[in-house]
Amino acid sequence: MPRMCFGESISGRADSTSGSWPGRPCCSVVSYHGDVLYDKYIQPEMPIVDYRTRWSGITRRHMHTAIPFQVAQKEILKLLKGKVVVGHALHNDFKALKYFHPRSQTRDTTYVPNLLSQPGLHTRTRVSLKDLALQLLHKKIQGGRHGHSSVEDAATAMELYRLVEVQWERQEAGHLWTHPEDREPDSSADVEQYMQDQYWPEDLGPGTSGGGGTQDRTV
Repeated sequence: MPRMCFGESISGRADSTSGSWPGRPCCSVVSYHGDVLYDKYIQPEMPIVDYRTRWSGITRRHMHTAIPFQVAQKEILKLLKGKVVVGHALHNDFKALKYFHPRSQTRDTTYVPNLLSQPGLHTRTRVSLKDLALQLLHKKIQGGRHGHSSVEDAATAMELYRLVEVQWERQEAGHLWTHPEDREPDSSADVEQYMQDQYWPEDLGPGTSGGGGTQDRTV
């Protein structure tokens, strides 16, 4: 994979919907250097019964300009295709997008030994993005009056990635050398293949409810 494509970061903001589907009414993607590549409100496929504005920062007004989920899904997958995706708890974002990104192109900061071994981190177990930002980057996030910012979350995950990028990529290269089965699929595959079922886990295939947990590396 070309190094120039390295690093999209993705993040979404959740709402409570009817049923248990954790929709992402806002999705943001930033570049390796933190430039915003995508930042749109998205109409969930199920009716919103609780915006959780205190945490999400989203209100009914934001949904007036939201785009349909299918449109957003196609736009985001085209943007992420062939890229290394960085994010925090990416399984939640991928599941919300009904998408499965190749493992070899995924960098999730939820549990990374290189991050957890950094001086100044007071725990060695799974840590929230907010705590990682405070302890390793010395900055406060997710504390504003208007709830979480998906752009801020995405940019923060990318900062954490850059903090241990050299060690992390060295480990990934070693893993692919010993586990060639984890190499990414042919990059010439059309995005429509991702929209169908070739790269989805069984529980997210077409025709399923898609309940539960993207490439928001787009952090």
